[in-house]
This record gives sequence, C-alpha cells and structure tokens, in this order.
Amino acid sequence: MMNTLPIRKIIHVDMDAFYASVAQMDNPELKGKAIAVGGGGIRGVISAASYEARTFGVKSAMSGRLAIKLCPELIFVRTDFARYTEISKHVRRIFYDYTDLVEPLSLDEAYLDVTENKKGNPSASLIAEEIRTRIFNEVGLTASAGISINKFIAKVASDYNKPNGQKTVNPEEVLQFLEVLDIRKFYGVGKVTSEKMYQKGIFTGADLKSKSLEYLDDNFGKSGRYYYHVVRGIHNSEVKPNRIRKSLAAERTFSKNLSSEVFMLEKLDHIAEEVSKRLNKSNVAGKTITLKIKYSDFTLQTRSKTLPYFINDKNIILDTAKDLLYQERLNNSVRLLGISLSNLNTETSKTKKVKTIEKPISVQLKFEF
Repeated sequence: MMNTLPIRKIIHVDMDAFYASVAQMDNPELKGKAIAVGGGGIRGVISAASYEARTFGVKSAMSGRLAIKLCPELIFVRTDFARYTEISKHVRRIFYDYTDLVEPLSLDEAYLDVTENKKGNPSASLIAEEIRTRIFNEVGLTASAGISINKFIAKVASDYNKPNGQKTVNPEEVLQFLEVLDIRKFYGVGKVTSEKMYQKGIFTGADLKSKSLEYLDDNFGKSGRYYYHVVRGIHNSEVKPNRIRKSLAAERTFSKNLSSEVFMLEKLDHIAEEVSKRLNKSNVAGKTITLKIKYSDFTLQTRSKTLPYFINDKNIILDTAKDLLYQERLNNSVRLLGISLSNLNTETSKTKKVKTIEKPISVQLKFEF
C-alpha cells in the first residue's frame, strides 16, 4: 500500500522528565537525587519522577505511599505550574524560530513540521539537534527528539534515545523500524491493549503487520484500522499549529474517602466554580457535562449529560453535576470527584449561543533527513 501524500519532515520534541528536571534545575541540592513531583501526603498521586527515582520503579500516576516503599530516599516536591508554563513558553519561542507549524501537545512536548523551514536547512535531523542545543543553552534543560516522515513515527522515535538524545527514522528505514518494534512502544497501544495483543500472539510490529484489516477490526474495533495503517508507516495527520481545545476539566482528590453525598455536594460546588472560571478565562462554553467518580477501590466511573445549548455558568454546571451524582447509587466511598465540559463551541464557532445567568506509511521516496 502506497502513501500518495507527500512525505513530510516531522520532529517530535519531548522535554526529559520535565517537571522533575525543572525542580532539580531550580534547586541544585536536588540534582542527582530521586525526586517526585506531587504525591506528598497519605493520598497524594505523583505527577512526575526524576530519572534517578525511575530506576526504583517510581513513575507518574503512582501513589506517593507506594513510591516511598519502592524508594525510601524519595524526596517529594510541590508542583509549580507557573514555572513550567514560563519555561514552556521559552521553549516554544525557540520552535517558532524554525517553523510556524508547531503543534503543542502539552507543556513539555510538541510536533514541528520543518519540511519547509525558516532556516532553509534541508536536514530535519540537524534542525532537531540545533533546537535541543538551544534549549539546553538558553533554558538549562535537556530534551529528546524523534525525526521522521509523520507524527506517529516521530513520536515513537523521540522515546528511543531518552534522555538527551534523538533518533531519525529515514523514509527507507520506516518499515524495518516498525517491524522490529515492541508492540508496547507503539503510540496509542496502552497497557490493556498490549496485553490483549500478547494473548493473540502479537508482540512486534511484524506480528501486527501480519494481521488483516478484517482481523484487526474484529478484535480491536475502530482502533483496528489505525493499527493496520500505522504499522505500514501510514499516518497522514498534519501538524496543526492551532490545536482546538476539546474539553476543560477540574477534579479533586480527598484526604479522606467521602461516603456522604452531602459532603460530595460541597466539593462539587468548588469544582464547578473552578471549571466555570477556566471556561470564562478561555472564553469558551460547552454542552456536555461529565461527572468523574473514582471510588476508594480505585475503580472509575463517568456519567454524562448533553444540554441543548452551550453553557459556562457555574450554577448550571453544578446543577447538572448534582443530577448526575444522584442519577444512580454510588458503588462505594469516593476518593476523587471531577467535572469536565466537552462538546465545546471551539469545535464549531464561538458565535454559538451561550446560556448564561445574569449576576449582580509505506513509501520509497528519499530526501535528506
């Protein structure tokens, strides 16, 4: 199968252990030590871990209690999003010196399309190396990069030589690179899916490639077509410089499990207020309200309701969240509540009416990478 679209030169830049590295840079006494960002306290959850901590098995989304068992010397530091944002803006200014086709994925990673770039440099690999050098010299942090013909392969490649490295997958190397790749390294294949693939004898890209489209559709649903194409180097998504926000959310993890809905309503009031503030600050509104409930046994449940109009008012958000809370009986005591708004007016047009309340690849072409 041939990719009929032109080959692009895509770079995926990913800052190395960003939150933890910022903490170590700003606090020299933490350099070389095992640290975790967030996760402090009895019920805290880790946002990021330094590479020193990762050697003990500490990782993001892990409870602080488990992390300290794995690494008794672990040092917990507070998150500092104002600082992360400041550094992220500096890094992005560096990106824009090379191309306007920059698609941020988060504060610490982005895609760049440098097929045609402001430096007139035909080598995407050299551009990536220059960008990483500038980040280190101007910011003081290291970054890794992946370079290839599309976003999927570039993202996979950026993890190949971490930390502080880069990997280029040239057009003629794409198929071989993907065939020998462990299926767990494929972007979009999570833990549950990889286990399912293992059970079906799919361990590498070559194993995945041997399966027909019909087989993948039958066994992996709508994701089957995606797997079928990406393992053949086909991923035609362009770098989108103006990524549209698709949802906005806020959540709270409680110091003690909540079993009374009265106490939950009090927490929902604060969460709804935070969501409303963020919506108004971003000048957006949404139709679909989702209530997220994480129980004491860590099982997760979501309940959603779509309104006939766009809203960003706290009272409407809260009332809808209350309805969702009472929609069915809770399975257990609750450790986390969250509210999100999706189906935003950014996905169509911001001129939509908002309800408010008055208040006083498989290709053989070659070129220089």
